[in-house]
This record gives sequence, C-alpha cells and structure tokens, in this order.
Amino acid sequence: MSEWALKRFWTEAKPLVVEGGYSITLDERAVKTPAKAALVVPTLGLAEAIAAEWRAVDTKIDPNVMPFTRSANAAIDKVSVQFDEVVELISAYADSDLLCYRADSPVELRSRQDSAWDVLLDWAKKEHGLKLTAHEGVMHKPQAAESLAVAQQLTQAMSAFELTAFHDLVGMSGSFVLGLATAAGVENPENMWKTSRIDELWQEELWGKDEEATQTAAIKEAAFAHAARFFELAT
Repeated sequence: MSEWALKRFWTEAKPLVVEGGYSITLDERAVKTPAKAALVVPTLGLAEAIAAEWRAVDTKIDPNVMPFTRSANAAIDKVSVQFDEVVELISAYADSDLLCYRADSPVELRSRQDSAWDVLLDWAKKEHGLKLTAHEGVMHKPQAAESLAVAQQLTQAMSAFELTAFHDLVGMSGSFVLGLATAAGVENPENMWKTSRIDELWQEELWGKDEEATQTAAIKEAAFAHAARFFELAT
C-alpha cells in the first residue's frame, strides 16, 4: 500500500514478531515500504520507534516527521539492494578522513584539532586496527592500502539498517573514524557533531555566526543525532 499518499485510517499501530524480525501493523495490516516491500526491522526497539511515529499521525501522513520510518524504508528499498556500492562509497571516506587533515596555522586551531581528533584516531587503531595517518594541509594524501581494507571490512560487516545510519554519520561528519566512534557510543552525538565542526566553530568565533549557516547546521545536527539513534536501535 502507498502509505505516504494516504490519510489516517487506523486506530492502533504496534510491532508484531515475524520471520526475520518485527513488522509494524496498522489495525493488523502490515506496513509496507514505498517500493511495496514488507517493512520488517531487526529489533523490537526500532519497531517500537516506528510504531510510535504511526501512532502520532494526526490526519495525513507526513514522512518529514517520521524519521525512523523513513530510514527503515531507505534501508530496505535502497541500501539492501545496493549494499556493496554503499559499502564502497562509505569506506572510501577513510582515505580522505576529516580527522587526518590538520591546519598548519593558527596554533590555537591546530591545538583544538589535535586534542579532539588524535584521541579518536588512537581509538580506531586500538579498537579496530584501523591506522590512519594525520598530516598538515588540505591536499589529499592516500592512506595505506591495509588501512583502507580494514575500513571496508568494518563497513561490510554491518547490516543494511546499520549501514543506512552509518552512511549518514560518515557523510555528514566527513569522517569514517568519527562516524565509527559515534556508532560505537564513544561520546554522545552532540559532542561528536561539535568535534566534526571544529574548523567551522573556529571561524564563527573569529567572524561571528551567519544566520543561514547556523540554521543549516542545526538541521544537519538533528539528522546526525537521528542517525546515531537509528544505528543504536538497529543493533
């Protein structure tokens, strides 16, 4: 059924145990994705979050305020059918990871980068054997092939639901390592988002905030936080 085009017709939305995980039913009618696939998710927690969105629908369905449903649809309709391509796309970020590009000046900015980013690179090396080398400047310097192979293995091991969230964590932060650490719960998403924006926050301190840029950043931060929560619930 094409839920996005419908108005509310149900009185109850709840998870249901099915083969392969949990579906969400609307008065016993199973929700499907926009591509007509069964909306089946791997955990009860994620199913509950999706069911809560359907219960919150007033009259007309608005996917813009149903982020868990939207992400689950993406995992099923898009990521699962293009899994290897998404793995290649996201693991490639390790070769140009934000955390590896350091300012040569001013010293205060470089100090902030080193303080926040070195600990994450050390974590990735210790926890996953992923060794990435930092350097000064913005010119691309390739990472070791062995390191890129580790990044690909870590990404390949994720489920389609985890990969959907990881895609956003990495893409929005510009860092494979930061996305990996956020997914692992090393720090809360708010702090991780700030860690990814050290350069931008530095510029704001120097020149002041731009209202439009601030609004855009707030939208991205909310999406980043959602991706972290989606990953957590899907695991």
